Amino acid sequence: MCMLERRKSAKFFRGVGLLLVLALSVSQLPAQKKLAARLPDVSSGSPSASYLEVEAQSGDNVPTLLERYSLDGYDCNITAFFDINKLEEDYRLKANARYKIPVLVVQYNGKTIRSTLGLDDWGTAIRIDQYNKNLQAAGLRSRSFIDDKELWVPLHELNCPAEGELAEAVKATSKARASGQQIPDESSASKGNRVFPIFGKKYEKTPLVSQKFKGKVFYIISGHGGPDVGASGTRGGHTLCEDEYAYDVSLRLVRLLVSHGATAYMIVRDENDGIRDEMYLECDKDETVWGDQTIPLDQKERLAQRTELINQLTERYLKAGVQDQTVIEIHVDSRHRKQEIDVFFYYRPESEASKELALQMHKTFLQKYARLRSQKNYNGTVSSRGLFTLRETTTPVAVYVELGNIRNSWDQQRVVIANNRQALANWLFEALK
Repeated sequence: MCMLERRKSAKFFRGVGLLLVLALSVSQLPAQKKLAARLPDVSSGSPSASYLEVEAQSGDNVPTLLERYSLDGYDCNITAFFDINKLEEDYRLKANARYKIPVLVVQYNGKTIRSTLGLDDWGTAIRIDQYNKNLQAAGLRSRSFIDDKELWVPLHELNCPAEGELAEAVKATSKARASGQQIPDESSASKGNRVFPIFGKKYEKTPLVSQKFKGKVFYIISGHGGPDVGASGTRGGHTLCEDEYAYDVSLRLVRLLVSHGATAYMIVRDENDGIRDEMYLECDKDETVWGDQTIPLDQKERLAQRTELINQLTERYLKAGVQDQTVIEIHVDSRHRKQEIDVFFYYRPESEASKELALQMHKTFLQKYARLRSQKNYNGTVSSRGLFTLRETTTPVAVYVELGNIRNSWDQQRVVIANNRQALANWLFEALK
């Protein structure tokens, strides 16, 4: 894989590696609940109403762009963004490209917000008024709606509850931090919590995009950790540690899972790191295992610790009637520096369900390579192997993923570039149907 440059020319990508995109199923925008018949319908092409179009800045993704325009905290704004731009659920954005955001630009009648929109509710009108003033104060609109006759109406005032679930979760989390209370982890996603500090400050707000994986449980293990950094390579004078890159891809996968309604456990944990977008991830040894358990120095003890934990959780969910449980362990391989390898997969021996998932992952990667890197064949493999985690866990499905050769300069691009790490997580997620 190679650096994803935000350019439109397809010629740029020819022969330079794999263009990374997310190809997830698109959630449909809920039926719009109009405030009144007098509110213009954007879909009708009315000249008096349109979606606000803004320019994405360098480094923007969908959540940061929506946050800039005070649209974070409402799950429907995420869904609406993909719908109105006719995009698949890819959180990345192209710098300097223009996107529609879920804000209706309505012709102001010069009297009141309520009469413009046909509103009876004072509270909604006050919030819309304050929304416009806040964006003007932030420099996001140059004139007031009274002067330019353009009233900006955030879509969540039409489609979402008055109190955003995510906004309330942010407040609750902030209060919990201030009072020293325990903050819920990512496994609580199915219970409504939408703020997960494990993902880091930039990504901790995790809107619920869909309920696609509701009722499913995932145990995601990033390889090594703690006293064992795993394999290592060097690039540009930097040391690449396997556990850091496997951890970042794993964390991105967990975030995708919880954003689609799953219960997901990040087994190996680093409370300081979160999802990182740097090329060179700092090597450290402060990881723990779920439940704040110190990771043992001895390899066999380390493996036993995490498998015993997973087996305990698996048993608990099985007793509760949850059969759909999956273990995914993610590593980065180490071979001779000249040897290029593609992403490959192991599955639990004599487990048809595990084999089926590994084959589905392989198929997904094969399809992506065929479409986006046709000049270079995909040579990833699928095979059974009696690795400790695959052999000793009792979870119904278990798959082991190797992301490439951390010592090979070509393969290194697959993990050092943040967009590539996100694409790896995206594609693994897509295979989990």
